[in-house]
Amino acid sequence: MTAALTVAAVQYEPLDGGISANVPGHVRHLVDAHSMGARLVLFPELSLTGYELELLAADGGDGAWLVPGDERLAPLREACSQTGTTAVVGAALRDNDGTPRLASVVIGPDGEEQPVFKTYLHGAERELFEPGDGPALLELDGWKIALAICFDAAVPAHAQAAADAGADIYAVSAVYVEGEEHRLGLHLGSRAMDHRMFGILANLGGETGIGSSCGLSGTWGPDGLAVSQTAGNGSAIALATLEPKALLTYR
Repeated sequence: MTAALTVAAVQYEPLDGGISANVPGHVRHLVDAHSMGARLVLFPELSLTGYELELLAADGGDGAWLVPGDERLAPLREACSQTGTTAVVGAALRDNDGTPRLASVVIGPDGEEQPVFKTYLHGAERELFEPGDGPALLELDGWKIALAICFDAAVPAHAQAAADAGADIYAVSAVYVEGEEHRLGLHLGSRAMDHRMFGILANLGGETGIGSSCGLSGTWGPDGLAVSQTAGNGSAIALATLEPKALLTYR
C-alpha cells in the first residue's frame, strides 16, 4: 500500500425483527462513516440479527438467515455503490449448498458479495454452524485486510495465518461482553503487535444473547496500542486513518 486508508468500526446495537429491521440501520451507519471519509466499514458479528442463537435455531433457515444474493441486502448494496464504500456485515448464512455458516459478508462498491466464514466456532455455535477453514483476505486500495470473526481472534494460529498471507490489517467482527474488557484489549493488541499489522474490532452493542456488550470497538496500531475506541456500549462509530509508514516502522 502507498496511501492512507480510513476505516470505521461500527459498534451496532441490533433491533428486534431480524435482517429486514436492521438493514436500514446498517445503511445509515455506512453513509455516516462514508461522510467522515471511511473506505472500509466493519460491522460486528451477527450484526444483522443480533447474537441470539436460540432464535436462529428456531428460525428453521428462513427469515433470520441470509442466502447468497439475498434481496433484503439490496439497499446496502446500493449504498456501497453510491458511496464507493466496502462494508463487512455479520449474518447467519445458508451457503449455496445449504451449509449453515456464521459469516461476515463483504459487500463491495460494485455490489459483489464475498462471504467469509468463522473458523473457530465455540459453545452452542457448534450445533448451528459448520466452520470455515481460515482467514480470508480482502484487498482494498492496495491494503490487504484479513477478516476474522470473534473467537478467531482468541486463537493465535488464525492471526498467524493472516500474517503469513501478507495481511496489513486484522479486522475482527465480534461480541465481547461486560467482564471481557481486558480480554478484548489483549486479543486485539497482541495480534496487531505480534504480527506488525493494524487491528480493527467492531463489537456488537447493547444487550446480547450472552450479556451486555462491553463496547470498546476501535483500532489498534502495530505497537499494540489502541488508536481509537468507542465510549459506552451503544451504537457508535470509531474512525481511524491508517498510515503505511506506521507499519514500515515495525517491518
